[in-house]
Amino acid sequence: MKSLQQVFKVDKPILAMLHLNGSTPDLVHELAKREISQLYTNGVDAILVEDYFGSPDDVEWALAELKRNDPEKAYGVNLLGDPEKAFRLAVQYGASFVQIDSVCGHLRPGSHMRGHDKPNLYDKTCDGDFARNLAELRAAYPVFLLGGVRFKYQPVRSGRSLEEDLAIGKERCDAVVVTGAGTGIDTGMEKIRQFRHALGDFPLFVGAGMTAETCREQLSVADGAIIGSWFKQDGRTDAPVDPDRVKNLMEIVKQLRESAHSTG
Repeated sequence: MKSLQQVFKVDKPILAMLHLNGSTPDLVHELAKREISQLYTNGVDAILVEDYFGSPDDVEWALAELKRNDPEKAYGVNLLGDPEKAFRLAVQYGASFVQIDSVCGHLRPGSHMRGHDKPNLYDKTCDGDFARNLAELRAAYPVFLLGGVRFKYQPVRSGRSLEEDLAIGKERCDAVVVTGAGTGIDTGMEKIRQFRHALGDFPLFVGAGMTAETCREQLSVADGAIIGSWFKQDGRTDAPVDPDRVKNLMEIVKQLRESAHSTG
C-alpha cells in the first residue's frame, strides 16, 4: 500500500468535500463542475466525493468527470451507505483513496457470519464479520483507506477502550480520521491529542470542523484534514463553495509547510 506522501504528494494534505448538492441531476453536475475547478484552483490537495446530498449515480458521474479532466490530481470517494461500492468505483475511476466513516468501535464484538455469506459492511451486527469483510475488500481493491474511529454520529459498541479501538483501527486502514460530535463542529484539540498519543506516528486526519482559525494548531498535531463546511459560503454545509475561504485556509497551510521545511 502507498504511503501518505505517495498518495497526496505533500505534507499535511487538505482534502475538500464535494457534497453534490442540487435539486436536479443537471444542477448537481453544473455545481460540481464549478466547485471542482474552484477547489483545485485555490489550492486543495485532493477532492473527496461523497453522496452527502447527491445520489450514488451522482458520485459515479463526478468520479468519471475527475478521471476525464483531472487524472493527475488526487481524488477519492465515500459512499455513506455502500462502502463496498466505494472501493469498486475508486478502482474503476482511478481514485487515490476511499473513506469509510467507521472502521472500528461501532459494532459489538463477535462473529455471526456463516458459510460464504457476505452481507454489506454496515448490515452486520458484529465486529468480527465487519473485520473479515473489510480485509477481503482491501485485498481485492488495494486503495489507500481513510478510516474513522469513534466517528461523528457512529455509536460506540465495542466494549473496548479508546486505545484498544485505535490499535485495531490501525490494522484496518492506512490513516485514522478523528471528528467531534457532528458535521461542521470543532473536533477539539483534546481529542486530537488523545488520538495522536494512542496512534504514535500512524497517520491521523481531522475529519470535521477545521477552520482557518484552528488549522494551525490542529495541523501541528494531525497529519492532514478533510474539510467540507468551512469551504462553503458562511460555513454552511448546504451552501456553494466560497473560493476566498478555500484560498485563505490553503494560504495558511502553505505557510505551515514552508515553515516546516525551513526548520527541518
